[in-house]
Amino acid sequence: MEERTNRRKQLTGVVSSDKMKKTIVVKVQRITRHQKYVKIMRSFRKFKAHDEKNEAKIGDRVIIEETRPISKDKCWRLLKILE
Repeated sequence: MEERTNRRKQLTGVVSSDKMKKTIVVKVQRITRHQKYVKIMRSFRKFKAHDEKNEAKIGDRVIIEETRPISKDKCWRLLKILE
């Protein structure tokens, strides 16, 4: 029998809000280089993630993992708190 590998995406970011019940907002930073001007640019994206035990707080560095849609905006879940 073949073993299935985990193909779910994982992102690392910082919790920017924990005001909702069982939901956190994670801000993920991406660094890219501008094609023409070669300047390093930082872009941010916010993801809502499911936090079953409400254990993540604002400022925590976390790993989130892609999952099935939990609500209209939530399709990520908290995997691990790093700091």
